[in-house]
Amino acid sequence: MRNSIFGLLVLAALAVGCGQSAPPPDQPKAAAAEPCQLNLFIWSEYIDPEIVKDFETQYSCKVTTDLYEDNESMMAKLQGGGTALYDVVVPGQYIVGVMARLGLLQPLNHANIPNIQNLDDAFNNPAYDPGNKYSVAYQWGTIGIYMRKKPGQQIDESWSMLFDPKKQPGPFLLMDSIREMLGTVLRAQGKNVNTTDPDELRAARDLLLDAKRRSQGFEGGVGGKNKVRSKDVVAAVVYNGDAERDIKDFPDTYFFLPREGGVIWVDNLVIPAHAPHLAAAEKFLNFILDPQIGARLSNFNRFATPNKAAKQYLNPEDVNNIKLYPTPEEMAKLQFVQDLGDNNKLYDEIWTQLKSK
Repeated sequence: MRNSIFGLLVLAALAVGCGQSAPPPDQPKAAAAEPCQLNLFIWSEYIDPEIVKDFETQYSCKVTTDLYEDNESMMAKLQGGGTALYDVVVPGQYIVGVMARLGLLQPLNHANIPNIQNLDDAFNNPAYDPGNKYSVAYQWGTIGIYMRKKPGQQIDESWSMLFDPKKQPGPFLLMDSIREMLGTVLRAQGKNVNTTDPDELRAARDLLLDAKRRSQGFEGGVGGKNKVRSKDVVAAVVYNGDAERDIKDFPDTYFFLPREGGVIWVDNLVIPAHAPHLAAAEKFLNFILDPQIGARLSNFNRFATPNKAAKQYLNPEDVNNIKLYPTPEEMAKLQFVQDLGDNNKLYDEIWTQLKSK
């Protein structure tokens, strides 16, 4: 340890041996440097444990990880004192602005995160965080339906599988994520995922309420995927990469992005306002943005990378997988969920109604 007491005593002894005066006996001793620590708050099954181990080894830094399943529970934890507990958090793009306005985040020092230059142009200076003041993109993807498929079964790749009672395939789960689930319903109805039109929002609420009453309820993306895998339900609304990770091991399962389109999400790395280990947090962000680490992350998660320098290291089969990197025609039907400022309350009110009925 560079500033250990033992090291200072050795230096003092050498100084005396060279004819120099030893420091006065009452001179304060240098405090030992605190061991490196990083407290990570992240979605479940969202980072390769080997990446965490490599960070710990490279920086002699102990990583402690807490998990959450949706943005709303993460926000509640931060507002309850978590800004002084965690060093790095991974929110969706539509909530970054909300967190900043509430004083939950601190601005990033780009000089300490040089690998930020590796971000693809689409994620450099994004609309939800101009200048990447508070965030850097972590992973991005879409939302679709993951289901059990019978041999020879023809799939009508439409949201109507869940929202039309006549086409319901069996027990199913909805996604427990306010903007992403409501955005999905709006796209199924041909509307904008960021609409603030009261009539359109009421129509989306009514459709989702009907689906809820026929469903097994709401579940986080990973939980929904797991219940399809365990045969507790036939279908679930999930994140694309979660499904693609499972299909190799469960070949009777199938994932599709419905033809009506849906939402694009971007998860981001941010540093809470009172992060207890700021230097470690900056090192972690820079580490994740390394090209080879970024590729390992996406190869593990099976989500798309926002890191342009990482693309050369990706598994070729993933780069060519339209379930992970949609075609231009599919991208034209997808929309980013945005922070709506004061109008966020419109969605909050509807979500409260849905959860209480």
